[in-house]
Amino acid sequence: MERILSELRSHITKVLAGGGEEAVKRNRSRNKLLPRERIDKLLDPGSSFLELSQLAGHELYEEPLPSGGIITGIGPIHGHLCMFMANDPTVKGGTYYPITIKKHLRAQEIAARCRLPCIYLVDSGGAYLPKQAEVFPDKE
Repeated sequence: MERILSELRSHITKVLAGGGEEAVKRNRSRNKLLPRERIDKLLDPGSSFLELSQLAGHELYEEPLPSGGIITGIGPIHGHLCMFMANDPTVKGGTYYPITIKKHLRAQEIAARCRLPCIYLVDSGGAYLPKQAEVFPDKE
């Protein structure tokens, strides 16, 4: 059991690094906050953020796609729970893969079911061109 938990922690640590050191440096050189930092700035001070589907996209494609290229989760703004969706520009320029669309739609479904307002933090290059034929905004 400890081995499994250790592997999970290792995967989550990699996911939290986004697209890697070089991509983070490039983002910072443009005076941009990382997506989780942008979310933190909007949350009520001292509150928690429940991130959803951190391992989406894990080992799904040949190249790494941390968090499926989009951070989704729930947190409070002025005491009201909100659903956040933030593209990660450090992961393939914030572009959409098929799993990115699925994760985005799932977050919207949860928000609709729970009557949560949606906060979109968009920094995206659009569809990932090599996968554009597979990118369509539906569940399948």
